[in-house]
Amino acid sequence: MRGVNKTKENNSIRTNKDQVVQLSILVEVAHPVVRMPVVDGNGTSFYIPGVGGITYNFGLGDSAFKMHGDHIEPDVSAKNKDKDLNPTCMALACIGNEATLISGDAKGMKGYVIGKHGGIDHILIWFPEKEKLAIGDKIQIKAWGQGLEIVNYPEVKVMNIDPDLFEKIPIKIKNRKLHVPVTAIVPAHLTGSGIGAGNPASTDYDMNTLDKEEIKKFKLDKVRIGDLVAISDHYNGYGAGGYKEGAVSIGVVVHSNCYKTGHGPGMVIIMTSKEDNIVPVLDKDSNIKNYLNI
Repeated sequence: MRGVNKTKENNSIRTNKDQVVQLSILVEVAHPVVRMPVVDGNGTSFYIPGVGGITYNFGLGDSAFKMHGDHIEPDVSAKNKDKDLNPTCMALACIGNEATLISGDAKGMKGYVIGKHGGIDHILIWFPEKEKLAIGDKIQIKAWGQGLEIVNYPEVKVMNIDPDLFEKIPIKIKNRKLHVPVTAIVPAHLTGSGIGAGNPASTDYDMNTLDKEEIKKFKLDKVRIGDLVAISDHYNGYGAGGYKEGAVSIGVVVHSNCYKTGHGPGMVIIMTSKEDNIVPVLDKDSNIKNYLNI
């Protein structure tokens, strides 16, 4: 049957995978960008690193609260230097897409897109030997995923995820509901920067980590880069972070915690529904690192 997800766990999920367009997009390793000072919600100033570059000691699978920095991006940050083309790259790149270095000493090395960061508009990429990369190295991404649909669950919108990776997530169907493994559930009141963005297919939005005790209460201080998390009472079908009671969105954690008020670990949405048909199931191992066998 066309478009049927054949993994054991998902044998009743039908997608339009065979109709989803694959396109090449070109980006290059981006130089770090620092905004100093960074002022936190208590008025304390920090002179610390920020976004971009090749982050040698922070990457996929690491705690989002590991680094003493602001909006630190994991592994390799990339963008198209043409400001007119980079929005296209941000919109088309999907988590799990294959990325190949096409210049530099590491030419031919393959990795995966692991996120994207709105505002600075960087695509985040894991490579097995990032020490071999240099600023300016060019990367071709096989952009594939936007337009993916669950044919027999049209009320669930899917975006920002490679169809092959989507099939590897052990989603189970019970009573006509999609039970999705996540490491944590983010309540609506602990979301922040990025809410209101018009295009959920080209951005992320943050947890709001100003209230440290509230963050600990929901165990959000334990999340890692690449974790799947659920956001309760948020619908992201036509914009980022719309409050809708009963809605559920599934996101992937893509960048570190932040010091600025209203900010925190970023989340890229991969599934969303305003109906009662996505059920988050806590699973400490639900991370794209495991699903990609990295």
